[in-house]
Amino acid sequence: MATSTPKAATATGFQYGPLLAGWLIPGAGHFLQRKWGRGALLLASIGGMFFLGIAMQGKLYTGAHDILDMLGLAGDLGNGLIYLISRQLGLGADTIQVTTADYGTRFIVVAGLLNVIAAVDAHNLATGRKR
Repeated sequence: MATSTPKAATATGFQYGPLLAGWLIPGAGHFLQRKWGRGALLLASIGGMFFLGIAMQGKLYTGAHDILDMLGLAGDLGNGLIYLISRQLGLGADTIQVTTADYGTRFIVVAGLLNVIAAVDAHNLATGRKR
């Protein structure tokens, strides 16, 4: 009768590199692990959602005045460097003035949340919790 042993982590050393890289640049955590297809799909989908949101004159949250703004800011920060660069360039509307801007704001927030999930997935791949 054979006994099963717990599966050991496949990687050793600093295992948060894919998590940080995946947060800063969508798909980069997967690129570091040579998961080219996943990384390209994440980069295209998250980047596409973010820039479609900007094109629809979506709002980039800059501060948290109430709980909904705080949640929006957390979602926007999930986009990593593209959010920070867009803020420096002055992209995104300060206030919503057209109907499509509300949808654009949601696209930007959802892109950030999806990027956080993708970064955690890259970390799980690096630690061996997922294949």
